[in-house]
Amino acid sequence: MALPVFPSLKVTADALVPMGAFAEAQAAFLKPDPALVTQLTSLLRDKNAGVVAHFYMDPELQGVLASCDWPHIHVSDSLAMADRAIAMAEHGVGTVAVLGVDFMSENVRAMLDASGYQQVPVYRVTADPIGCSLAESAETDAYGAYLSEASRTPRSLHVVYINTSLVTKAKAHALVPTITCTSSNVVQTVLQAAAQIPDVQIWFGPDTYMGDNLAHMFASLAEMPDEQIRQIHPAHDQASVRALLPRFHYFEQGTCIVHHMFGAEVVDLVRKHYADVFVTAHLEVPGEMFELGLQAQREGNGVVGSTSNILAFVLGKVDEAIARGEPANLRFILGTEAGMITPIVRQVQEKLRDYASEGGAEISAEIIFPVASEAIAQDPTSELAVLPGVAGGEGCSTAGGCATCPYMKMNSLRALIGLLERLGIEPASTLVPFEPRKYVQQIRGRTAADLGGEPILHMRGFQRRGELSEGLVQDVLSRSKAS
Repeated sequence: MALPVFPSLKVTADALVPMGAFAEAQAAFLKPDPALVTQLTSLLRDKNAGVVAHFYMDPELQGVLASCDWPHIHVSDSLAMADRAIAMAEHGVGTVAVLGVDFMSENVRAMLDASGYQQVPVYRVTADPIGCSLAESAETDAYGAYLSEASRTPRSLHVVYINTSLVTKAKAHALVPTITCTSSNVVQTVLQAAAQIPDVQIWFGPDTYMGDNLAHMFASLAEMPDEQIRQIHPAHDQASVRALLPRFHYFEQGTCIVHHMFGAEVVDLVRKHYADVFVTAHLEVPGEMFELGLQAQREGNGVVGSTSNILAFVLGKVDEAIARGEPANLRFILGTEAGMITPIVRQVQEKLRDYASEGGAEISAEIIFPVASEAIAQDPTSELAVLPGVAGGEGCSTAGGCATCPYMKMNSLRALIGLLERLGIEPASTLVPFEPRKYVQQIRGRTAADLGGEPILHMRGFQRRGELSEGLVQDVLSRSKAS
């Protein structure tokens, strides 16, 4: 089955128009069954449970969650999940269900504990491990060797992507002073470290594509006028950014199976068929897609960043079209996991409905999925005949183009409802397999959960204050003296 062009989903004020089988499969669940919405809302209210979920959940699950009127539901990127779980606990929620991969539930558990909410249970929705190819790459001997090199280098700071397990963060922090980052704050984290710690050596990992993209981004930044650089970070200029370039290191053997597939073939098709569209690209995509997105960003026609950055860009372009007051069909390449379509559709359609109710011009937004034909599985038992994800379940094709993350899709609506139905009915001991992984080993006299939570707390402190904590800075300097 060949796709001459990529599938897309057109969003108007009152309709969703799928074009292509993959888009039909995505759109099918964006208008959820009211009975399922009522069932889930009732369960959450009866069990006094909150839900924090990642943007990459499947459309069926996100569609139902978005339609519930229970206040303790939050769908976001990984940065905000733990913060919202804490807020839910502060408002008296008795249980938190985490819809994501295992490192996300571990982070939520660690941050609730650090905030004094050890009594609030945290559950995943399956007893099976929910892995992550990127997180697993940080548990290899190669990553250990990378950190060992960092530990022997004076003034080293390890900037670890949040998409890693608590034990990875703990072992890393034991070797090298470590701060967690996300795709939305990594640039500022690196620049702030370089501003606060003279001659600091930055060791980023484990995401190879993001590391390579960051290196290219900093190289481009070094060519900008000083005034533009200071708008990004007030403590930097051309000289300081150029001085940082040889001190920025990244791991070269870690990839996410989702973003890995946005490669050269997909980019060639985008350039050939979609020269006039807006381009969005996650920081984790391969260099070809990153360069395409970065070029579009320089021209004001694209964005490279986190899932939240992508959502904000799309909504911003819709706002601009509304302000112009003229008919328009905005077209966007979605250079990240297909689960992002749900929050985009929900928030774009809300804006378009409000504008249409005021008698505004006809505006639509078309979301284009850069997937290959091999990223669609044939399913004769389905009413749709096709489903997102290749037959092997990976959700991606080796030809380039990705459909969905197979790990994230282990979080299903049925599994969430099944977990909620068991709460308060079965003994708590039967739900132990659904809890985040517990690390009992000691690392340098501290539990893995305690030591692994410290880099996350460093990140949270940076988010609040805009600078690295004095404790982290002194850790970098004091370990340099010891080495």
